[in-house]
Amino acid sequence: MNSREKGKVGEREFASLLREHGFDARRGQQFAGGADSPDVVSDALAWLHVEVKRVQNLNLTDACVQAEGDCGGKPWIVAHRRNHAPWLITMRAETFFNFLRGVLPPEEQQNNNQNTESKKV
Repeated sequence: MNSREKGKVGEREFASLLREHGFDARRGQQFAGGADSPDVVSDALAWLHVEVKRVQNLNLTDACVQAEGDCGGKPWIVAHRRNHAPWLITMRAETFFNFLRGVLPPEEQQNNNQNTESKKV
């Protein structure tokens, strides 16, 4: 399997993992990178840019630079895994601390999700 195919498979795998955990998700439309074409798309996580890497030898610094360049000002994560290994998430420490403080996801996103969930009931 070439690296491009492996990347597509990884994006589908991570989208599936998100769905398993209750988040709508699908592989994004891949153009040339950027905020308009994230690796994984999710309405519930529209405030977050997701970069997916499915490689044996990841240059994590380069992946983070790519995510930063493509995020369009949104918080970003790099979801990555090697063969036969679990998924890992890398993000800026600032993003991590904002999660812990409850600043992320943004309040308006939380309210939209609650409104959507209450309509489903």
